[in-house]
Amino acid sequence: MGTCFSCEEEQQQQQHKPLKNKPATPPAKNPDTRASPGLKSASSILVIPKNVRDLRQNPGYSNVDIFTYEEMRLATKSFRPDQVLGDGGFGMVYKGVIDENVRPGYKTTQVAIKELDPEGFQGDREWLAEVNYLGQLRHPNLVKLIGYCCEDEHRLLVYEYMASGSLDKHLFRRVCATLTWSRRMKIALDAAQGLAFLHGAERPIIYRDFKTSNILLDVDFNAKLSDFGLAKDGPMGDQTHVSTRVMGTYGYAAPEYVMTGHLTARSDVYGFGVVLLEMLIGRRAMDKSRPSREHNLVEWARPLLNHNKKLLRILDPRMEGQYSSKTATKVAHLAYQCLSQNPKGRPVMSQVVEILETLQTQEGSQEEVMLQSAGGSLTLYEVPKVIPDTPAEKKRCPVRTDSERVAEVPRRSKPANGRSKSEPPKEYDLYCPSPDIGPDERSASTNS
Repeated sequence: MGTCFSCEEEQQQQQHKPLKNKPATPPAKNPDTRASPGLKSASSILVIPKNVRDLRQNPGYSNVDIFTYEEMRLATKSFRPDQVLGDGGFGMVYKGVIDENVRPGYKTTQVAIKELDPEGFQGDREWLAEVNYLGQLRHPNLVKLIGYCCEDEHRLLVYEYMASGSLDKHLFRRVCATLTWSRRMKIALDAAQGLAFLHGAERPIIYRDFKTSNILLDVDFNAKLSDFGLAKDGPMGDQTHVSTRVMGTYGYAAPEYVMTGHLTARSDVYGFGVVLLEMLIGRRAMDKSRPSREHNLVEWARPLLNHNKKLLRILDPRMEGQYSSKTATKVAHLAYQCLSQNPKGRPVMSQVVEILETLQTQEGSQEEVMLQSAGGSLTLYEVPKVIPDTPAEKKRCPVRTDSERVAEVPRRSKPANGRSKSEPPKEYDLYCPSPDIGPDERSASTNS
């Protein structure tokens, strides 16, 4: 997957059908009120803007605020450099506060403000896609769009502030505390629920850019999907797929999508499998600082996921002692299925959610039993304080079973292959804009 692919879109300006509940109900007066985790804040008569001109004439979304550029400037303290949260293919992301000083009567709210870079890879189409999708959708595992600014040439999006940043930051950057096994599994479940919600809409929505940098974490480490610039309406009726230009990020895109441009909900399932594998192994999907055969995480690790002893040796050593081998094996098998080369061999996201929920319930019950039987101390397995080296020591120590030896893999004395000595690898875009394509048609993965 080291080459750029391009495939013409069949419907570049496809009009989104309104997302409505069954049966149709009037939109809630308070946009934060959720009757259920799958509540969609869209009415059956909603007009979906096809371009920026339409949006200006028919703002359409009662639960999304429209800000002026001056208000955005005040919220970010004139876009000060020390307010920058990140920089991606879309543009700069700033931390901001909207309060009485910005708009009289506005309740003080911390926000993240993303400003479209007019010289960047993304344009009005991707910006409008975010407004359209997040303007209609409300779910606990989708980042909330608070508002937008569309004044003159300025394009900004205002989101809820996610205090813990991206999953990418916590998995791969040494400055952050290690994510525990239980926290990783909770994040996986949250993200799976977000995808399952999108796929279960009246017209399925394919996220198309599922990766660790697009999974944001709030102060309590609840995970939410962000960045809907590449999202696409899925197939309807007798359609088996939608055909589209290949866009996304190397290492995460499903192989059949890269080869044919045929997009289905199971393309997202593959991306979920890659992220689940990253959480299990603690490595990036693409990492050229490693030996050549380990550059692509899926190609290297997937064959090992169904071999219990080999699996336990490649799991992220920073999680050692935090999980049972039985649970780890089941999660690895789920990742293996999601990464099937055959799309029909992958589970649907509702099945993934069910599996992860079951595993979390079982693990919680096991921990509770172990806590009660151990008088309050929880030990999944014990690593001996001294590993026998001499023949005399080996005689004094009983021989352990194979499963115990695999579980007691010693910690590495240093990060594998000197990861800390090299910069994190850059992400690779599947779609390379050609010189004759206009700015609005240029798309790439965003990293906000």
